[in-house]
Amino acid sequence: MAQAAETRKRGRTKEKTVDHDLLLKAYRSMLLIRRFEEKAGQLYGMGLIGGFCHLYIGQEAVVVGMQLAISDGDQVITSYRDHGHMLATGMEARGVMAELTGRSGGYSHGKGGSMHMFSKEKAFFGGHGIVGAQVSLGNGLAFSNWYRGNDRVSLTYFGEGASNQGQVYESFNMAALMKLPTVFIIENNKYGMGTSVERASASQDLSKNGAPWGIPGMQVDGMDVLAVKEAGDQAVAHCRAGKGPFLLEMKTYRYRGHSMSDPAKYRTREEVQMMRTQNDCIENARHRLEEAGVEDKAIKAIDDEVKATIQDAADFAQSSPEPDPSELYTDVLLEA
Repeated sequence: MAQAAETRKRGRTKEKTVDHDLLLKAYRSMLLIRRFEEKAGQLYGMGLIGGFCHLYIGQEAVVVGMQLAISDGDQVITSYRDHGHMLATGMEARGVMAELTGRSGGYSHGKGGSMHMFSKEKAFFGGHGIVGAQVSLGNGLAFSNWYRGNDRVSLTYFGEGASNQGQVYESFNMAALMKLPTVFIIENNKYGMGTSVERASASQDLSKNGAPWGIPGMQVDGMDVLAVKEAGDQAVAHCRAGKGPFLLEMKTYRYRGHSMSDPAKYRTREEVQMMRTQNDCIENARHRLEEAGVEDKAIKAIDDEVKATIQDAADFAQSSPEPDPSELYTDVLLEA
């Protein structure tokens, strides 16, 4: 533990002067996701959220850091662990929570649930329940940008468990062949459902998985929001310059089970506690802010604001009506 603390200290000594406003923004966004997911877990336990529910607790720095590296109009697509990505893109906590509870005030009018929310306004093209399927769709987003020549980039997220799916490598090939502007982001949280990455992948450096197609890659400390942003800046600039795709392996960790039904007995409590105490992305950001001289009252104000936002979202979700039965027949067929 002492060695890890000393490593973090050395890293902070070498880093550039912290942009207070940027780090405060990142801190708020990460905290919003953390508190949202904690509340979602509570509502699930109360029976107000049904079906599947995959929480993002612990991984907040990945999506927040990457979001800081992109511009308006750049697209995001991910898998089923997607609530954090929605909130990071600016989707309203009210609408996301209402969708989780199956209410008409949700982003998909209560008909989609956790894995089927989208926002054209925020360029969020969904979480997807089929493992690895969103990677091919992310290529499609990148192809549309390439075809239109609009200088936009797509961020395509997937987990280390999905990284060995066949469609992922097919997507790598096409993206490299056509020099598509997409950043492939592997969120390596160490466990695909209940299997550790060491037991499931012969490759121990997933950032090199695109090497056969000439796709440059980088391993990133996914528990450090500023390190994520710095890597994201480099990857996005590479794509915007017309050099083709870039692969980022985010070394991160989820504190909860794979889903709400997973007791996570495949790892020890000590392992989880070690990650929480030594590598938590939110606590690390808070410490950096304190060391940079940001007053406690400024941090406390963010904490209070986020708490109120999440309580408002929970209240809205529970008070919003269920979808009218007529909604069964809407959004089913588009006549073009």
